[in-house]
Amino acid sequence: MKRTAVNPWDWSLKLGYNQAEVIEGATRQVICAGQTAVDGDGNPQHPGDMRGQINLALDNLEAVLKDARMDVSNVTKLGVYVTDVDEALKNFDLMGARFGPHQVAPPMTLIGVTRLAIPGLLFEIEATATA
Repeated sequence: MKRTAVNPWDWSLKLGYNQAEVIEGATRQVICAGQTAVDGDGNPQHPGDMRGQINLALDNLEAVLKDARMDVSNVTKLGVYVTDVDEALKNFDLMGARFGPHQVAPPMTLIGVTRLAIPGLLFEIEATATA
């Protein structure tokens, strides 16, 4: 698979994502449901802790990708839903820590919401991965 970044402007690069990517030669695609800060039984973890919730949601995303025989280097699109955009952005270094070592900056949308499906959750991330 070949990824070519499309960035008519460079401002998004400073935030860790490309405006778009052209994907060529892909043979498999995985569409992941939104991952949140829940344990293996679906119980919310890290109440009131945005950083802890982002970290666990990313752990859960990586677990789903691994089960599909992929990793974050295969992610080609992210959707992020948060109950507090400012608090989430303060902790986005966690996103860079996960995606940066793989040298990928998938296009991303960050949306502020009133609440998520399970009360107490602050952060949810969905992904499309391509190989």
